[in-house]
Amino acid sequence: MHVAIAGAGNVGQSIATELLANGHRILLIDNDPVVIEAASVAGAEWLLADACELSSLEEAGLDTFDVAIAATGDDKANLVHSLLAKTEFSVPRTVARVNHPRNEWLFTDQWGIDVAVSTPRLMSALVEEAVAVGDLVRLLTFREGPAELVELTLPDDSPEVGTRIRDLHLPADVVLVAIIRDGSAMAPDADGTLEGEDELLFVTTGDRERELVTQLAPRSVESAGPDNSMGQDDHV
Repeated sequence: MHVAIAGAGNVGQSIATELLANGHRILLIDNDPVVIEAASVAGAEWLLADACELSSLEEAGLDTFDVAIAATGDDKANLVHSLLAKTEFSVPRTVARVNHPRNEWLFTDQWGIDVAVSTPRLMSALVEEAVAVGDLVRLLTFREGPAELVELTLPDDSPEVGTRIRDLHLPADVVLVAIIRDGSAMAPDADGTLEGEDELLFVTTGDRERELVTQLAPRSVESAGPDNSMGQDDHV
């Protein structure tokens, strides 16, 4: 793939390095000559320009790219670059970095963004996922519709420990998509059984979350109380 990355700071260069290692063609765009001079991403192309200017993106030939990544430290710049990439240059896939969680609501397809990546939210979710047993952790929200990917570590005292997957009657609109056990991921096997400390990944909707936790970790619901919501309220 041909990928344009707006923002050649540490984040942009790290992304470029990973993508180059996977065989993709990379163009880094930045308007700071100091950043360009200090950069050391072998194999990447460079353009000293403003990634929010139409003329700069025309010079880059953005309409020939498969993916545009907005990775600057400025949310306004990331929004503008993504909007121009999608609406003016018809880039098939746009990915934008969210620096401040309060701006996350803006990063939607209305701004031409296919995928928004919020580092603070992602780190928060990963911390919760690492330490929470019996609590539902929202890992990400899908762009289309209300579906979410959530994780729950099954407590040892769950009533579903030892239940065969085929006999696991989940709430409507809840799908078990993967089990992580002893550090290894596996697809759910109808004849397999659930074990304590299994990390269960589900695709579900927000209105089914409490039912899911009530079934798998009822003690968590009891300790949360009737007025407390389960898991984290923020989306990645």
